[in-house]
Amino acid sequence: MTAAEGESASTPASASVSAGARLHLGFTNLSAERERLYGSLGVALAEPRVTVTATPAETVDCPSVVDDYVRRAVAHLDVPGARVTLDETLPRHVGLGSGTATALATAAAVARAYDRRPRVRALAPALGRGRRSGVGVAAFERGGFVLDGGRPTAACGTPTATAPSDTADGSWTVPRVVARHAVPPAWRFVLVVPAADPGRCDDAERRSMRAVVDDADPATADRIAGLVIRRVLPAVAAGDAAAFGDAVTEIGRLNGTWYADEQDGVYRAPVDTLVDTLLAADGITGAGQSSWGPVAYGVTTTDERAAARAAGERALDRAGVAGDVKIVAPQNCGARG
Repeated sequence: MTAAEGESASTPASASVSAGARLHLGFTNLSAERERLYGSLGVALAEPRVTVTATPAETVDCPSVVDDYVRRAVAHLDVPGARVTLDETLPRHVGLGSGTATALATAAAVARAYDRRPRVRALAPALGRGRRSGVGVAAFERGGFVLDGGRPTAACGTPTATAPSDTADGSWTVPRVVARHAVPPAWRFVLVVPAADPGRCDDAERRSMRAVVDDADPATADRIAGLVIRRVLPAVAAGDAAAFGDAVTEIGRLNGTWYADEQDGVYRAPVDTLVDTLLAADGITGAGQSSWGPVAYGVTTTDERAAARAAGERALDRAGVAGDVKIVAPQNCGARG
């Protein structure tokens, strides 16, 4: 037990925590020639969601998908065990932040089951989350639009081809939030989730990220910095969906130039077709690929949601793939529970 988590004499029978998905709109820098690496932009979504319920127990009893998270949480909290159930799940490895949201919801539910107050930002590294991007942790904490400051390049270690590393000593703190704004309640996001291969994760993601960092053009980071300061932040603060959509579309494309060798293009297939179709549609002001995909997103509003849904379905048809289309609201608060 740590002092930050606290303790109480009473222990509730069970505790539930529910967290929404997030969009990862891109990094601000992936070049080791600049003083800070990563720095990411994202938006918290009201759905889809993961909901976890935990009950104190003498051992660990849970679905295999969260077994590692439960065991890490139990060890960190110094409690005997927990019985954990998944009441709702996020689609895994599609670009919606399922790993971080599920890990944090699981750990927070276990903590609350023991009447502890979870400090998810401090707990995230123990769960293996928040090493590069702080968007998932920040979305869990407070929701909204988030920009994190990345990490000092010197603290990210010297990788090798066979042992890619993101830190010099194997430990890290989650990148701090440098800007956060409530997303206007009239904004909506169309999510197009194709039936396609999952995005990269774990060792494959680490190898790809290190390859990208090795070759990333620092001039691209400088262009993105200008877009963030002069276009993205003013647009979200002013509630200008069109300006926001234009800016994040350009940031996504610039990120894609960094990833092109790793994913065979500015966007991976079939996201390239999905994004092009969304951008050509009325009612959608911007579009891109979230994280490694295969989710494509579009920026729209409540007034245009019917047209946006039709555009998403048309995008799947043109790409020749099955899939789902959702129109979702932003979430301007943290996880519930």
